[in-house]
Amino acid sequence: MILPHDLIGSGERRVLVLHGWLGDRTSFGPIRPYLDTGSFSYALVDQRGYGEALKQEGEHSVAEAAADVLDTAEELGWDRFSLVGHSMGGMVAQHVLVSADERVEAVVGISPVPASGVPFDERSRHLFEGADESPDQRRAIIDLTTGNRLPAVWLDMMVDRSLRRTDKVAFRRFLDSWSRTDIHERIEGNTTPVLALAGAHDPALSPEVMTDTWLRWYPNAELEVFADAGHYAPDEVPLSLVSSMEAFLAR
Repeated sequence: MILPHDLIGSGERRVLVLHGWLGDRTSFGPIRPYLDTGSFSYALVDQRGYGEALKQEGEHSVAEAAADVLDTAEELGWDRFSLVGHSMGGMVAQHVLVSADERVEAVVGISPVPASGVPFDERSRHLFEGADESPDQRRAIIDLTTGNRLPAVWLDMMVDRSLRRTDKVAFRRFLDSWSRTDIHERIEGNTTPVLALAGAHDPALSPEVMTDTWLRWYPNAELEVFADAGHYAPDEVPLSLVSSMEAFLAR
């Protein structure tokens, strides 16, 4: 499966960019004007069931998504590359690392799901499991994970994009996959350089969660916390995100 993608830039440093559970590759729209297209080549992809791959059939799992990412890298002719993954995309990036760690130069996780998945309590799982059918529950998730502090118009925009750009079946299957999959024993001790970017207003994938998971398992991991962001740094702090991400990848 060659994933639909936007190719941005012509630089020697190649980066595959993987979206989160609630949005497709257009989720990275706010950061696109600020990317260093002379130093980097970015491929922003849509996973099966999202965006231009909305009707693409499959099992819609993070393992399948990682295989699709590698197929897309082959199509691009990229032998070596870095990975940037937001939320669910962070879990997909780690599956790519497990499958082909010799090809991955570095990983940047933006509020990324840990390799252990997410052990939801009963109330949270009910909220997330009903979000495929309920716009109100999607809105509640976005509001919760950004600290209940952002404008209603933005929340409505995020929900509208999520509803238009995601397939309900894929959306539900991916939830089970990224939340219940545990590969942390397979990545523990991996020396690939890793940067975890967390928002101070994200109670779900918080800086503390990053410290207990990503920084614990990757010996060459770093953590940076955005004081003015929750779960959606591409929207909340696009300039800071690009600056941190590209400074790390350039090293």
